[in-house]
Amino acid sequence: MPILPIDSGRYGTPEMLAVFEEENRIQRMLDVEAALAWAHGEIGNIPKEDALRIVEMASTRYVRIARIKEIEKQIKHDVMSLVKALAEVCGSSGTFIHFGATSSDILDTATVLQLKDAVTIIERKLDELELTLLRASERYKDTMMMGRTHGQHALPTTFGFKLSVWMREMSRHIQRLEECKRRLLVGKMSGAVGTQAGLGPNAINLQKMTMERLGIEAADISTQIIDRDRHAELVCMMAMIASTLDKIATEIRELQRTEIGEVLEPFERDRQVGSSTMPHKRNPELSERICGLAKIARSLVFPALENVPTWHERDLTQSSSERFIIPEACILLDYMLFLMIRILSGIEIDEERMLQNVNLTQGRIMSEAVMIALTKKGMNRQGAHELIRRLTIQSVSRSLPFKDLLLEEPEVAKNLAKGEIEELLNPKNYLGTASLQVAQCAEKTRCERQARGISS
Repeated sequence: MPILPIDSGRYGTPEMLAVFEEENRIQRMLDVEAALAWAHGEIGNIPKEDALRIVEMASTRYVRIARIKEIEKQIKHDVMSLVKALAEVCGSSGTFIHFGATSSDILDTATVLQLKDAVTIIERKLDELELTLLRASERYKDTMMMGRTHGQHALPTTFGFKLSVWMREMSRHIQRLEECKRRLLVGKMSGAVGTQAGLGPNAINLQKMTMERLGIEAADISTQIIDRDRHAELVCMMAMIASTLDKIATEIRELQRTEIGEVLEPFERDRQVGSSTMPHKRNPELSERICGLAKIARSLVFPALENVPTWHERDLTQSSSERFIIPEACILLDYMLFLMIRILSGIEIDEERMLQNVNLTQGRIMSEAVMIALTKKGMNRQGAHELIRRLTIQSVSRSLPFKDLLLEEPEVAKNLAKGEIEELLNPKNYLGTASLQVAQCAEKTRCERQARGISS
C-alpha cells in the first residue's frame, strides 16, 4: 500500500519514476552481472558460451522479483538473492555468475546506470526551462515594472531583465551538471577491498571492458565502494537547482499577491478550484508546491555529506540512507522542473498593473535620477542626496507629487528647468542598459546552446 506521496503518485513524473522503480533497479543490477560475465568470457576467464547464456537470461523477463524476494527472506542478502535467482534460470552456466565480484560492484554500478538515466532527464528539462526563459526574456525585455529591494519600491526595471537573471542562473546550473557528470558517472569492478584480487591478472582490463559495455567510465581507483563524494556533489548541486527554482517561485508568489497583481501563474478558469470555502481565490499553489519541495531537496544534502565518511574500506552506514536520498533528490528535482516549465509557459503578465505600481510613489522612485542630475550640474553629491531625501519625505507626509515639490524648491529650480525635471521623472528614461543586458545574455545563451547541439 502506498505511504509516501511519491509512491501514491502525487509527486513525480512518469519517466523519472520509471528510472527508480524496483523492477528497473533489479534490471540494472542484472545488466551489471551480464556485462561482467561477458567481459570474463571475452578475456577467457570463463567459457564464452556460459557468458552468453548469462547475458541472455539476465532479464526480469526470466528473473522474477518475487523469486528474488523469496530467496532474500531466507538468506537476508539482497545481491546474493539476485545472484541465486539468476543462477537458477541459467542452468549450469549459473556457476560463473558474480565471478570475482563483491556486492558493491553490482550495487554501486547499477546506481550509476540509474543516475545516468536520471541526469539525462534532468538535463533535458533544464534545457527546456532555459529556452522558456530565453524566449520570455526577449518578449518582455522592454516591459517596465517596479524593481524592489527590501520589499520596497527601488528603481524601475523590466520583467525581461528579471527573467534574464533567472535564465543565466539556470545556464550556470547546466554547466555545473555537465561538470558533475564526469565525476559521477563511473562504475567499478574492483572486488572486496578494491584490490581486484579475485578478478584475475587481467582485472584492470576486465573492469574497463565491463564499464564500456555498460556505457560508463571506470573509476580510477576505489575501495569496496565508489567514494560517496561523487554522490554528495550531485545531491548538493541538485539542492542548488532546487533553491533557484524556489527563488523564482517565491518571486512569482510575491508578484501574484492581490496588492501587487503583476504576475499570475496558470489557472484553469473553467474548472480549477482555488479554495474549498472562498470561491474567489486564485492561489499560486504550483509555485508554493515548488517552494515546499525545495525544503526537502535541501534537507537531503546533510545525509549525502554524512555518507562520505565510512569505516576503513567500507561499511553499510551510507547504504540505507542513500536508498532514500538518491531517488528522492532526482524525482523531486525533476518534478519541480516540470512544474516550473508549466508555470512559465502559461504565466500571465498584467503590464497595465505593472505601470500602475510604478506610479504608486508619485514619482519618488526617480529620486536617484534627480540627485545625479543635480550633482552633474555642480551640486555636492552628499548635499544633493540630503536635499532630495528631505523632499521625498515631504512628498510622503504631505501626499504631494514629487514633481510639485521639486518645482517649488529653489535649489532645484536654480539647476534644473521644468522640462528637465519632467524628463528625469519619466521612469522609461531610467532603465539604463537593461534591454542591452537582456540582448547580450540571450545571445550568450544561444551560443552555449548551439555548442551543446540544441536549438534555440
